[in-house]
Amino acid sequence: QVQLVESGGGSVQAGGSLRLSCAASGYIYSGHCMSWFRQAPGKEREGVAAISSGGAFTMYTDSVKGRFTISRENDKNTMYLQMNSLKPEDTAIYYCAARQTPCGGWFRVYDVDYWGQGTQVTVSS
Repeated sequence: QVQLVESGGGSVQAGGSLRLSCAASGYIYSGHCMSWFRQAPGKEREGVAAISSGGAFTMYTDSVKGRFTISRENDKNTMYLQMNSLKPEDTAIYYCAARQTPCGGWFRVYDVDYWGQGTQVTVSS
């Protein structure tokens, strides 16, 4: 069993930055494709970014490319999402996610094996 706990959410003004963390427990963390999803009110959950098990490959949804950076430290069982130049449309609950398969199709919600509880990010204009 893998458990995921997010932290680092909060409220910022447009143009500001936040860093989300995801602490994972479970013996196979290093073998998981890890990702961040988000869900805004009234919208479907969407993939934001993903990182391969060894950290060599990263993937982003188009709307965050150049602004967000995903990273992981397997020795600490922790994943991060550095969010810069935040926009009001980034406002959402952000979820940490893990899957026991490679990152192909990383944005598919139904392929996620484990979810965190979510952390709120609010960006004001």
